Amino acid sequence: MLGKYVRIKVTHPIHSYSNEQGFTYELNYGEVEGAKQYTAPVKGAFIMGINHPVRSFDGRVIGIVHYTDCNEIDWIVAPKSTRFINIDIISAIDFAVKDREHTIDCLYERSCGAVVYRNIGGMIRFLLIKNRRSAHWGFPKGHVEFGETDHQTAYREVLEETGIHINIHPDFITKSQYTIQGKVEKNVTIYLASTNDTQTIIQKEEIEDYIWLGYDKALTKLRFENDKSILLKAYNYLVKNKIITE
Repeated sequence: MLGKYVRIKVTHPIHSYSNEQGFTYELNYGEVEGAKQYTAPVKGAFIMGINHPVRSFDGRVIGIVHYTDCNEIDWIVAPKSTRFINIDIISAIDFAVKDREHTIDCLYERSCGAVVYRNIGGMIRFLLIKNRRSAHWGFPKGHVEFGETDHQTAYREVLEETGIHINIHPDFITKSQYTIQGKVEKNVTIYLASTNDTQTIIQKEEIEDYIWLGYDKALTKLRFENDKSILLKAYNYLVKNKIITE
């Protein structure tokens, strides 16, 4: 349903208090008209981007909240002209879901990570990982969390996924945009970073495997052109700064 347009009949206007829920609604919330036609049991929808009470609303589904304690979901709906990323949504609905275990699928996502390299036996090797949710090799990266800078996200994600501490080159940054399964629009910021750590400890819940490779072999491991372009830019930077000698 991500990206689809729906109509919401507001049952709990923004700033209204619910005795049943025990909190004040910080967003308009209501019923999805025609919800029975959907296979997933839609409980209701939060409306982002509208800061005053409304009776009804037509908008686009930009997020889906899955509750682990039941078989219900909530949608996040917003005007077509707005663009809220994952951390915006997480912050906006925290008042209602903070006490319940849940996951969120978002139409717009922003992630940060790094091309990590180190000297192994006198040769520069690049770190590639294989995420359990995909079948291809790439760079360690993950979602930006609330209150983080992009640098902090990249550092944390690399450490969480691989157990490696990194030193980020401050003057190298590259960005890529792509769509996942024709729905989720992802913006990724990738830095270049070195490490002196010699032990790689993968996060087994998220990462299936890792490998350290020279530039040529790493390039052939990468499936997507945007990843290959990022590695090429990183390699050229290292050559230009005489960290790698061609």
